[in-house]
Amino acid sequence: MIEVRGAEIWNRLASDQALILAFVAVGAIMGVSVLLSRGLTRGRIHASAIAILGALLLAWIGGELTGGKKGLADVSGLGGLALLGGAMLRDFTIVATAFEVDVGEARKAGWLGVIALALGTLVPFVLGVGIAWGFGYRDAVSLTTLGAGTVTYIVGPVTGAALGASSPVIALSIATGVLKAVLVMIATPFVARLIGLDNPRSAMVFGGLMGTVSGVSGGLAATDERLVPYGALTATFHTGIGCLICPSLLFLAVRALA
Repeated sequence: MIEVRGAEIWNRLASDQALILAFVAVGAIMGVSVLLSRGLTRGRIHASAIAILGALLLAWIGGELTGGKKGLADVSGLGGLALLGGAMLRDFTIVATAFEVDVGEARKAGWLGVIALALGTLVPFVLGVGIAWGFGYRDAVSLTTLGAGTVTYIVGPVTGAALGASSPVIALSIATGVLKAVLVMIATPFVARLIGLDNPRSAMVFGGLMGTVSGVSGGLAATDERLVPYGALTATFHTGIGCLICPSLLFLAVRALA
């Protein structure tokens, strides 16, 4: 009787408070990641990088256990993860990073920041298209989608959806962007001193060149938390620019050359 009552309470909680349970799950993953970051790497690898890898592993396990397509969101009681990880809250958190920026400091980036945004969009796109060509992709839609995924894991699926790319290609573009984010997150603290990443201006240029908001934010958080809003600001612009030009101008360029 007690077990039946407990099951009813859990089902009602999972249904009515799904988003709260999702926050609890994410908080638990972050808590464990922080402990691993401090205990195993002494903070050199940011907890966000560990959390991303752990979340990807858990998502795979959830998909294998349930046979679903939404990872842990298909597990009973964790359906709120589909909303928490959806586009609405994702875009809200990206935009929110800009509210801590000092406009006076942001203006100091000037044309250097603009050039960094242009290079940070075009260089990874060209590399991504080249690698995709090397692996046998020849149609302009797939090449553009995979190149866009190299820009960021947000630009990839946005471009793929706009151009009608296949699901495997879109998934591969996301995986490419996630790999880039993790690599940026891990490498930033190690190279920060070598490249002079110690002031708002250099953080904005770095964010424009790297592009990935999560990678730049996590990497700068492990380097100097005060630099996070500046790097995230240009990285956010980078994502917006990529979403605009990848499925339009860059797709037309690839189609003309492919």
